[in-house]
Amino acid sequence: MKKDLTLVILAAGMGSRFGGLKQVEPFGPNGEFIIDYSCFDAIKAGFTKIVFIIKEENYKLFRETIGQRIENKIMVEYVFQNMDNVKEEYDLKNRVKPLGTAHAILCCKGHVQGNFVMINSDDYYGPVAFQKIKEFFDNNDSDYAMVAFRVKNTMTENGSVKRGVCKSENGYLTNIIESKIERVNGNIVASPLDGRESFVVDENALVSMNFFGFRDSLFNVLENGLDEFLQVNKNDLTNCEYLIPDVVDQEIKNGKKVLILESTDKWLGVTYKDDKEFVVQELRKLIDNGVYPEDLWK
Repeated sequence: MKKDLTLVILAAGMGSRFGGLKQVEPFGPNGEFIIDYSCFDAIKAGFTKIVFIIKEENYKLFRETIGQRIENKIMVEYVFQNMDNVKEEYDLKNRVKPLGTAHAILCCKGHVQGNFVMINSDDYYGPVAFQKIKEFFDNNDSDYAMVAFRVKNTMTENGSVKRGVCKSENGYLTNIIESKIERVNGNIVASPLDGRESFVVDENALVSMNFFGFRDSLFNVLENGLDEFLQVNKNDLTNCEYLIPDVVDQEIKNGKKVLILESTDKWLGVTYKDDKEFVVQELRKLIDNGVYPEDLWK
C-alpha cells in the first residue's frame, strides 16, 4: 500500500566552513542548487510533501529560489527553527547558531504527520537513497530506517570530514560513532569526537550522512528529551547541540529498531570552498549519463 511520505530538509545551518549560505549556491548548469537535486529525487521516488526548516530571515530567499521551482510539483511548507518551543527558564538570548538537528526536527511538530525522512540541505545523496527509503515505508513496519553510505564515497580531497561510523547487527543499527574522518598514510582513519582512540576503517565501511526515516511518534520523544537535554547542558547553553544521532542512539538503547539501507551512490557535498568545482563536474557527469535532465525543472 502506498503511503504519504514527507521529506524534511534541514536548511537552517550557516555553512561556516564553506563560507556562506551554501544551500543556495548554484551548482547545476541552469543555476540549480544541491537541494534541487534532492527535491527532484524525492519527487521522482514518490514523496508527497517537502518541508524546509530554515531561519526566518532566509524565508524570502528560499521562497523565491527553490520554492518557486517546486511548489507546483509537490506540496511545500516552510518551518522556522526558532526558540518558541524552548521553556523561558533557559536563557538562550545570546545563542547565535541553531540548537541542533533534533531541535530542528521538533520545530516541525504540527507540520508533519505520518512517516517522514530527514536530510541535510547541502548534501547530495543520489536517487538510490530516496528510492530505498520510500520502499521501506511502503513495505515495512519496523520503527525507523537509515540510509548509510560507504565511507570511500563520502570523502573530500580538501580536508577532514565529520561522519557517523555505523555499527550494526543483523542489518540493524546498534551504534553511531560520530568521528572526524581523514586519510592518513593511505588509510581512512576515524577519530571519535568524544575523545576515544582513533581507529582505521575499511573503505567500504558504512557511515551515516543524516539520512533517516522516522515515524511521527518521534516528535513526542524529541519534546520530552529537549528539556532533559537543556537541564544537562544548562551551563553551556551557548554551544550545546541537541542532535538527531544522539537521539537515535538513545532510542536504540530503549529498544527501537533502525534498519540500515545501503546506498552505493557517491555522496557529493561542499564542506570546503574548494569542493565546489569537483561537485559541479560530478553533477555534469550525472547529467551526461542521463541521471538528470539538462534543465532540472523544465
